Amino acid sequence: MKTLFRSKMRFVLIPIIAVAFVFLVGFLIMHLWNYTLPVLFGISAINLWQAIALFFLCKILFGFGGGGPRRGGPRWRKKAMGRKFDQMNEEDKARVRAYMRSRSHCWEDIGDMPEKEVPEKEAGDGETQ
Repeated sequence: MKTLFRSKMRFVLIPIIAVAFVFLVGFLIMHLWNYTLPVLFGISAINLWQAIALFFLCKILFGFGGGGPRRGGPRWRKKAMGRKFDQMNEEDKARVRAYMRSRSHCWEDIGDMPEKEVPEKEAGDGETQ
């Protein structure tokens, strides 16, 4: 398989495989749409070209699967960012960590949270217990 992608045939086979994949996905979308939605909601059936257009519209709107926050993206990007982070001095590393914590929508590690001091009630402030 590795030799196939290194040969000149890759310029012929990869586009054919890509077009076949798009048609297969369009075919699946068309049949799933036509099997479920007209029965459930009374929506009209779609043809293959409309299914392929729907597939591309969903890819444009919802992304092409470049990795999410849990997966972290491709390996080469992780390695490159790791090398870049290793070359930083401690002050820059602290600044990057603070920036990433600020982007995490207040989800802080328990160890990073400062302890809150709760003032004790004094006995003479007039409140009954």
